[in-house]
Amino acid sequence: MATTDRDPLYHRHRFAAEIIAHAVWLYFRFPLSLRMVEDMLAARGIFVSHQTVRLWAEKFGRAFANDIHRRTAGRLGDKWHLDEIVVSISGQKHWLWRAVDQDGFVLDALVQSRRNAKPAKRLMRKLLKGKGRAPRVMITDKLRSYDAARREIMPSVEHRSHKGLNNRAENSHQPIRRRERIMKRFKSLRHLQRFVSIHDPIANLFHIPRHDMTSNHHRELRSAAMDMWAQIARI
Repeated sequence: MATTDRDPLYHRHRFAAEIIAHAVWLYFRFPLSLRMVEDMLAARGIFVSHQTVRLWAEKFGRAFANDIHRRTAGRLGDKWHLDEIVVSISGQKHWLWRAVDQDGFVLDALVQSRRNAKPAKRLMRKLLKGKGRAPRVMITDKLRSYDAARREIMPSVEHRSHKGLNNRAENSHQPIRRRERIMKRFKSLRHLQRFVSIHDPIANLFHIPRHDMTSNHHRELRSAAMDMWAQIARI
């Protein structure tokens, strides 16, 4: 199936843009392995290897994630929830630090080999550089590294340290935990950082906070997300 797309993003790819974008959407939108996506495409008569799906996910996923980030960066909230989880890679402990806003949208994520003030500072500097402004309030668990980093990086920001207040950040790790099981662990720090930097913006696009939303409103927001995806994927 040859592509007729003139978009330079899909230049020299023999499959149509719709197929490539659908494969990337499946892989990052749902907790699927590369071989699962391969099988799902094969069920529709599209025969590609899981290695091809991996290359599509890295190349096109990066382009799509960057575009989503540019479109949505200014819409994110001013209350930052920060949290970290341990990730075992090649038998060694590493830490995935993540920040989300009050609506559950992921602000940024950083993979580090330590769990102390130094990586906490790196995350906060990364957040300030990406968002261009400090938060109204920062919420964390009881890890003292957060307050030590805040006093140096954002001394004027209010800090609330309470385990029960940080469920939003803790819940944001669940998709990565599911993917970790499907992928039988991440292979390296670089692999994990690359995955979350693509996965999180795409997850943001399709994240719809429920609150007291009606089903009609939910369907409208979901349709709007799919329309934006079509624009970003240029299909």
